Order: sequence, then structure tokens, then C-alpha cells
Amino acid sequence: MSLKIETQDDLGQDLAGTHKIFRRDNPVDPAQTEAEFKQLQRDGFIMMHGLYTPEQLDELRAQSAPYLQHMGRNNFEGYKTQRIYNVFSKMRALDSLAEHPRVLALLDKLFMPNYRLSQALLINLLPGEEAQPLHYDDGFYKVPRPRAALGAATILAVDDFTEDNGATVYIPGSHLWGEGRPDRSKCVPAVMPAGSAIFFLGTLWHGGGGNTSDRPRLAATCQYCEPWLRQQANFTLEIPREIAAQLSEPIQSMIGYSIHPPFMGMVNGMHPKRLLSE
Repeated sequence: MSLKIETQDDLGQDLAGTHKIFRRDNPVDPAQTEAEFKQLQRDGFIMMHGLYTPEQLDELRAQSAPYLQHMGRNNFEGYKTQRIYNVFSKMRALDSLAEHPRVLALLDKLFMPNYRLSQALLINLLPGEEAQPLHYDDGFYKVPRPRAALGAATILAVDDFTEDNGATVYIPGSHLWGEGRPDRSKCVPAVMPAGSAIFFLGTLWHGGGGNTSDRPRLAATCQYCEPWLRQQANFTLEIPREIAAQLSEPIQSMIGYSIHPPFMGMVNGMHPKRLLSE
């Protein structure tokens, strides 16, 4: 079947034959998603409790432990902070966060179809780590504020988040602000039990807290962006193709094996997902 293109608007549709835009049936109650979405638009964040079970947290700690070796390279990464990049090549324990139904239900309302994972990593704040500079995650997209968020993120508490062990701090409502630096005195710590997460817009001012306790504080984060934006992590180069082929369909789509209509992301004029079956 041929398609006749007469105007540029005709190119805005999904032109793929075999690999159409990925659609999923989400089990989350639409009323719950709508309530969370309204709170997200108002406050810039929501708290999600019980995303990971104790057993899932234990597995995440076990799978990440061998890779907690390298310290940050600057005060933003944290000189006393261990970071694990390229998580999907090293473990499967973070997949459940990346594609959690409650998270995807909100992303479905926030962004265009085939939105992307921008990065995924684990962050372990060691005792003595100083507070991270405040920032907003989609600030590297140089579009003036105030504006709609171009990204969103989850931060999962693998260990309990407390005021003294480096709980992420944030400024409620700051996603609506214009240009200018915030006052750190307005920050609120995301105190929450292990297994909970804070989900926030890419325009919300936030940062890691300082760890004045005597124990490390482990967290995991997945960040997302609109499908027409460049991701922070180059997943298609980072993740070996044989591993990418084993990932779930939602994660495959989000790391880059998908198309933003009409053909952004193509490989040799074809859908990139074909590479996974070669």
C-alpha cells in the first residue's frame, strides 16, 4: 500500500509498516494517574511510595555492589559519590524502575509518543559528601524559562532518605519559575523510606543533599525526555546489541530503537528495531 505525501503535515504520522509506535495497556487506574498529573503540574513533583519491594531493593543492592568503585570527577558528580553509568549493560535490577507502570502512565500524559530514556544510573553518597549544586535536569536544552518541561525523572530511594544522609532536596513550585538562580533556603528534603521515589519535572530546581551521617546513601534514577531531543546517554552505542535485544519492548523503544514520526532515528532508511532481529 502506497502513501501519497502532499504536505509536510502528512509526514507527521507514523509511516512505519512493521514497527509502529509502541503502544501499551497500562494497568494503573486512570483516575489515579489524572490526580497525580494534576499535582505534578501544580507542584512540579509527586512522591511515589512502595515502587520497589524489600526483595527488589536487596537484588538492586547485590547487582550494583560490584560496580560501586569510582568516585565522581567534579563537585557536581560528587568527589565522595560513587556513580554507576551504563546500568542496562550491567544489571537487570533497574529495569523495573525504568518501565514502572505508574511512571509510564505519567510520561504518556507529559510527552509525545515514543519518548526516550535520557539516562539511567545509580548514585551512592558516601559519608562526608557535600551538597550538590542546585540545578534543573533539562537545563542543557537552551530554551528560555518559564516553559513546559522537556524532561522528567525519578529518583528511587534504595536506602532510606533522611535529612542527614543526603536526601535529594527540591523547591516545590520552582518548575514554574523564569530565569535566575534559586535560594537554597527554600529547599525541602525528599525524606522517604527505601522503595519510594520522587518523580519530578525537568524544570524543577533540586540537588543532592550533603551526607553528614556515618553511612552511605544509595539511590537510582531514570531520566526521560521528549522523543525529538538528544538523550544524555548514547544508549545505542553504550548497550551491546545482543543485550538490547533481551530488553523489554518499552525499554527498547525508550533507549532509541524507535522512530519519532516520520523518520527521526532511522538506520539506512529503515526502523532501527530491525537491527535487533538481524
